[in-house]
Amino acid sequence: MTIDPTGSGKVSLARQMARSVLARDLGDFGPEVVAKAKLCLLDFLSCAFEAGHHPWSRQAVAIAQAGGGISIIGTSQHSSAADAAFANAVMGHGLVREDMHAASIAHHGVVIWPTLLALSGQTPLHGTKLLAAAIIGYETGARIGRALLTSDLARLYRPTGLVAPLGAALAGSFALGLSEDQATSAIAIAANTSSGLNEWPHAGGSDMYFHPGFAASNAIKAIGLAAAGAFGSETIIEGEAGLFAAYRRQAAPDSITLFPDGESEIMAVYNKPVPACNFAQTAAQAALRVSHELAGAEEIDRVDIRAPDAAVRYPGCDSMGPYRNALQAKMSIPFSVAATLARGEIAEENYAGLDDADILRLVSVTDLKADAGFTAAFPGRQGAEVTVHLRGGRTIRHALPDVIAATPADIRARFRAAAAKALGEDRAHRLEQLIDDCEQLGDAGVIAAQCRLDVPERVLRSAS
Repeated sequence: MTIDPTGSGKVSLARQMARSVLARDLGDFGPEVVAKAKLCLLDFLSCAFEAGHHPWSRQAVAIAQAGGGISIIGTSQHSSAADAAFANAVMGHGLVREDMHAASIAHHGVVIWPTLLALSGQTPLHGTKLLAAAIIGYETGARIGRALLTSDLARLYRPTGLVAPLGAALAGSFALGLSEDQATSAIAIAANTSSGLNEWPHAGGSDMYFHPGFAASNAIKAIGLAAAGAFGSETIIEGEAGLFAAYRRQAAPDSITLFPDGESEIMAVYNKPVPACNFAQTAAQAALRVSHELAGAEEIDRVDIRAPDAAVRYPGCDSMGPYRNALQAKMSIPFSVAATLARGEIAEENYAGLDDADILRLVSVTDLKADAGFTAAFPGRQGAEVTVHLRGGRTIRHALPDVIAATPADIRARFRAAAAKALGEDRAHRLEQLIDDCEQLGDAGVIAAQCRLDVPERVLRSAS
């Protein structure tokens, strides 16, 4: 039964969104959108496999309760859907190389994929349902984030934790075939869990890694509660104590339209080339171009970096050290640029030497400032400029108008390397093939099962 909680005759924002997508199917999306969803899944899994040995990943796996039948990526462990989603989300976020939606300043994939993979272990989902649900999840979180987030708000609260639970809740509701009332309640309950504070860059804490874990786990619970009959606050987004009032301190828009004019927000998602903060990406890429013209980092006298104001002001992005851990270095634009100049490459190893004398010297002579042109272009484009002044008086400058995303070939190459290291080449190839042929899968749960170390023989047979 549809209820008008305000008596105004208006349909709530949560219900508008649920109503607009529950009857969709994969055929409503173009082939480029479907292909992008598959690449995002490959990239999520590649990050999870590669980050599985990191302390925060091991910690997330350690607290997962044994039993429950849901796979935890790169392990032999089964757990409940909520605990598995938590652990898988933390691992997917563990390299700081997760996919990025700049306009909402959020990482939707590290919440959506763990949620849907966990649900696919509970209930058989056709491959078309899994892909369509993911596209809907990206769309929902991104559209809400576009409307909600400002650079000032993002300095205090982690955008992923604020908006991704709602996107994952609607994605899961679609996947499980919930009713409009149930999906609306799932969104509302998930919005109650919006959280994630941005104190961690200042303190050197690892809180950030767990934000998507909480978001995915809470989305699972919100979907389950709604399916069981729980009734959520329908006006949770626009109400007088709802999401916009609480966080933005402004009224919500009258509507948040999903897929306007056939556009899909997943196409605005980019896959990071650099295993670091979103705001360090373009500057590091510009620095790499500068490095190609250097005889050696020792000839550098000083470094100037120009970037959008949102980048300069985001917590931790202007850090000049000291760097207590790799996460602080990955957040720092000066460190990312200095490491790229010193090493002549962009790689995970750039963040291994926090006491590297050459890198720290370059950080100490770096000036990071906001640029009016880059600020005006953001978030549509995320430009940056790096200027290096050499001791002999020569200047090298490179600017990029926008980040250059990892290519499909890049994404597949790093997936193959990470998956083969975890599973072996044969099983890594099978897993990639399953994702590429996802539309033909009668039970997409085979994807998550294939990510286990002790994959059952029946799964191996079905993937061969």
